[in-house]
Amino acid sequence: MIEIALIIFLIVVGFFTLYLTLLTALGFLYNAKAKEFSSSKKRGNQKKHCFAVIVPAHNEEQVIAETVSNLAEINYPKELFHVFVVADNCTDKTSSYALRKGVTVIERENKKFLGKGYALEWCFKLLLKNHWRNKDIPKFFDAFLVIDADTTVSKNILEVLNTYLNQGCKAIQCADLVKPNPGSWSSEITRVGLYLYNYVRPLGRKMLNCSAGLRGNGMCFTTNLLKKIPWLAFSQTEDLEYGLVLLLNGIPVTFAPEAKVQAVMPINPQNAETQRARWEFGRFPLLKKYSSVLLKEAVKKKSFKIFDSFIELITPAFVNLSLFTFAMLIINMLLTSLDVLTTNTFLLLWILLFALQLFYVLGGLYLSNADINAYKALWYAPKYILWKLILYVKVLSKGHTKLWIRTVRESASH
Repeated sequence: MIEIALIIFLIVVGFFTLYLTLLTALGFLYNAKAKEFSSSKKRGNQKKHCFAVIVPAHNEEQVIAETVSNLAEINYPKELFHVFVVADNCTDKTSSYALRKGVTVIERENKKFLGKGYALEWCFKLLLKNHWRNKDIPKFFDAFLVIDADTTVSKNILEVLNTYLNQGCKAIQCADLVKPNPGSWSSEITRVGLYLYNYVRPLGRKMLNCSAGLRGNGMCFTTNLLKKIPWLAFSQTEDLEYGLVLLLNGIPVTFAPEAKVQAVMPINPQNAETQRARWEFGRFPLLKKYSSVLLKEAVKKKSFKIFDSFIELITPAFVNLSLFTFAMLIINMLLTSLDVLTTNTFLLLWILLFALQLFYVLGGLYLSNADINAYKALWYAPKYILWKLILYVKVLSKGHTKLWIRTVRESASH
């Protein structure tokens, strides 16, 4: 019975580990694709698309001015993009700080339907009507770019997105990363995790011609796409949900690693709890709603793209996967030393899986061009695991709210 259980565990953990290893290995093959992308940018007669840059903001007076100032520095014709700050149920000075920077502020008041998903739906509908009378605002937008209110974007972001749009892409996800904050273990270990989840995995999927999925920050959609498939995602992980809806409608999300957005993560671990709980537990309703649908459609349509998204949806958080692997390695070591197991094959296989997971982490950081501080942040892993276990206990004992709760901001620049 023990051996049967070990075999089952090996198959399950091995499947997820091997797939993550494959995605990482494929990421190393992206150089040729990058050269192809660079050459396509240099071709003449590229159409210049007009962008609406949307910044959903709920009580973001501490960070909104810096974000808007950064967006103004994008290297793209100024007449071909316009920034809209959606002041969603704000009770602070978000609107006034944004207005001082010369952007358009749209105020939304709706206490019944709260959260980023509802704010985006409302804003998309409003902008698609094209009822603007301000001569400084373009009459028509080709695409919409969503940027979080605490974000710095790379100056090439619209040039990159423009190239992908000219290649026929309809939904695009930029590399959604975290601003470095050496010395803050909570922020730095999150930065490592998002390098792997938001950069390495989508890069591997790009090589497989699969959908990158949406990450919430740095999402771009064509106007025609939003007219055809309206935004109706209102869960706590509304970005992930809309990405699945698009894929089930035959629209994959293209990953644009050449364009980067960097958000601020909380320094205080307590302030990160609501965000982490939303990421971890917000996936469960989507698992229940979409896992069987994705698997059924993958088989029905013989679609590897849909099957890949199914794998992504059911893959456990990497920290949980690696912690379980390490625990099984120790258990197998004990069982072998006590002669409960007649062979050390199981132990060797668990060691192999743990080694592959190390390759995923270290290889992923290398692929991401991570700085030395990101590697140093790996020392925080045990502390992060303990913090996460305590968070699980808190959430499971108190229950997880279904409401979308804003992450506490710690910056104070206007």
